[in-house]
This record gives sequence, structure tokens and C-alpha cells, in this order.
Amino acid sequence: MQIELKKSGHKFQNRLRTSRIYKTDDIGSFKDRLLSWAQQFEDVLWLDSNNYPRDYSSFDCLLAVDAFTSIKTDFYNGFEDLKEYQTTTGDWIFGYLTYDLKNDIEDLHSSNTDELDFPDLYFFQPKKIIRIQGDEICFDYLNMVDDELEPDFMEISATDTSPDETGEEAQPVKIKLRIHKDEYHSKLEKMLKHIHRGDIYEANFCQEFYAENTRIDPLKIYGKLNRISEPPFATFLKMGSRFLISASPERYLRKEGRKVISQPIKGTAKRSENREEDESLRQKLKQDPKERAENIMIVDLVRNDLSRLAKKGSVKVEELCEVYTFKQVHQMISTVIAEADDEAGAVDLIKATFPMGSMTGAPKIAAMKIIEELETTKRGLYSGAVGYFSPEGDFDFNVIIRSILYDDIKQYASFSVGSAITAKSVPEKEYEECLIKAKAMREVLEAN
Repeated sequence: MQIELKKSGHKFQNRLRTSRIYKTDDIGSFKDRLLSWAQQFEDVLWLDSNNYPRDYSSFDCLLAVDAFTSIKTDFYNGFEDLKEYQTTTGDWIFGYLTYDLKNDIEDLHSSNTDELDFPDLYFFQPKKIIRIQGDEICFDYLNMVDDELEPDFMEISATDTSPDETGEEAQPVKIKLRIHKDEYHSKLEKMLKHIHRGDIYEANFCQEFYAENTRIDPLKIYGKLNRISEPPFATFLKMGSRFLISASPERYLRKEGRKVISQPIKGTAKRSENREEDESLRQKLKQDPKERAENIMIVDLVRNDLSRLAKKGSVKVEELCEVYTFKQVHQMISTVIAEADDEAGAVDLIKATFPMGSMTGAPKIAAMKIIEELETTKRGLYSGAVGYFSPEGDFDFNVIIRSILYDDIKQYASFSVGSAITAKSVPEKEYEECLIKAKAMREVLEAN
């Protein structure tokens, strides 16, 4: 079935790009066709808000494909390399920052197991950007390929999204745990000793679930994960044979002009199909002293990070310990805002706050050292960030959680989950929280 689209607006010109705007009455079908069409390219980044009602949003969804230029590097001097690339390009760039860029900021290292080996930093300048806001679709192409704009529009409109019945039959995915329950408890007891001794107040401890010798259809898995989660920061990233399939509910950092926004999540509760019980679970999370304490600790850490490059007195907590409801879980979220100092560049702001407090702990450096000692898997892309910079130097990045990482050549799939450990943590309950967070990823992989 083809979609009837109406051409609207006119052709705009700037230094680098040509834009045209279209409208449709069936945006859901167009989104499916658009993402299917994008799979022909080696470099793909798809960001989808799933129409989640939230502040600080620039679009409903955004697609960037077909790299014109790119940067791919390890952590050494990573932020300076990114800064040079971002300022020199002067255009939209899309990509990710792995957790291990911490090693570029502090005297830290990462030597744990890494079966996926994503580059530490990757960004690309796409030839083709397609944005959707409401019923409007904006095609934003580099001038060198603007003659492909109209043909691409027609091709997307005719793209067949029906399942491929001739493909190989999906094989069951056998998921393994990198840390088993008894070992998890033992490691948490060591973490608690550090806390009781006063080395740290809080740390985010993570564990990996993985599947070897497995083949999945990344786009199909993304579709399933997105449907059962509908998060505000859904992501599909393709980088050659490597994929990120993300149902992240968390924003790391956003810049609008000189305003900077961080929205850390700390505090998770399961959902119930019973309305009264579900509301009871939500209220229990909202009033839980341990969860609130975790959240407030991270808010303080974020405030401290932002203050490094913010105008004096501009760091404010706009929202503290509010509970938001998603399809899989309830989450406690706070919003911290600041006005960036006039001398602070876009990459400077990220470097000053990276890695995000919700995935590290307090004090941050001490927590990261202990995390590295007790975790068995190198985090890599997990608990990093994915997003974009605009030509004006604004940006928006999520936190890479509730995400599946996959390498099609190695046939290796992985997802990690974690929880915040404080003095009041009970290992059994922390383990249960991890299983709640793992539920959606495990479900879509095992149903492959």
C-alpha cells in the first residue's frame, strides 16, 4: 500500500544543505518505510521520541544516513579530536561516545572483557537527514546530493515493509550471564564494604547478558523492542556490521543556545496490569526514601559537574524526584538546568559532565575505579551516549541503557543492566531490579 503524501513548502538553500518539506496523513507507515529504506546504507542513525509527552524536544524522530565525512577513534585525545571535527565541519554530525572516554578525562583505564570492540568515539556528517515533526517531513540533503531528494522521497513512499518470507528461519537465542547470582551477591558485598568504609557514597554496578554464535535481524529486533517499550530516546544505529538497538528512557545532556539540560534517572519500579496496583507501585517509588536518596545524590553530582562551565548561580533543579511511567517500568527522574558560560563550547560541556552521574556514582572518580575493579565486562558503548550536534552547536544525547549491542560478523549480541548501590542496598533486591530492567531485551531476543 502506498501512502498519499502532499508536497508542501518550497526549496530552501543554505551554505551546505537543500531542504524540502512534505506532509502525510499516515506518519506511522511513513516512519516504517523510512527506516526500512535506510538499511541500504553503511552508516545509519535513527532517533525516535515515540511521541512521548516531554519538555525540551526538537523533533518527533530523525534519520541520518550515508556518511560524507566521519571520525572514528579511541579514547586518547578523543574529546579534542571531536571538538576539532565538530567545529571544522560546521554541520550536523551524529554519533556516539562510549563510557570508556572517561580514560581521556581522568587517569583511568579499561581492561575488562570486550567482545564487541566498538570504537571509543564515532561521529559522521550525513549526506542525508530526514526529520519528522507532527505531520511534516523535512528532507535536508547536502547540496552535492540534492538531485537525489525527490527520487529518494518517491522510493521511500514505495518501500515494501512486509516481512521477508524467503529469509532464513530465525534460530533461538541462548542468553548467558557474565556474572551469576552468587557471584553478583559477592561483588555487591565488596561494593558495600567500600561504601561503609567511606570510599564512596554510591556506585552504579552493571552486569552483562550475552549470546554467542547467534544471528538476529537488527531491524526486526528494534521494532519489537520499541513496540513493547516506546521510550522517549529510542535509537537504531548501524555502523557497518555493528548495531545499537536502544529503548533508552533517559536523557544525558541537551544544549539549547546557552541553556543546558540534564535529566538523570535513579529509581525504578515494575509495572502491573492491574490499574490500582500499578498506581500503588508508582506511589511507593515516589515515596521510597532509598530511591529518593539515590536520585538526590546523583542530582548533586550533576549540579557539581554543570557548575564547572556554567555562569555563577545559574545551576538550578527544575524538577526533583518526579516519577514518570513507561510501558515496562516506572522511573524517578530529575531535571537540572544551567546557563553555560560564554566561553564554553559544545564539546567542552560534554567533557565536563562525562560520563553521566547516573551511570557512575559519587564521588565520581572513586566510583569509576571501584566499578572497573568489580565489573567483569568493559562497558564500551553501554552507559555511553548517542545523539547529535546541530550546525549552531546545540546538541542532544541520551544515555545508552535498555539497549542491545550486536556485531553481525562476530554473531555476538549483548545487553547490560545495572543498579545504584548505596549503604541501604540489599543485594537480593538489587539483583531483582536488574532482572526487571533486563526483561524487555531478553524477551525480544529469546522470541527472535
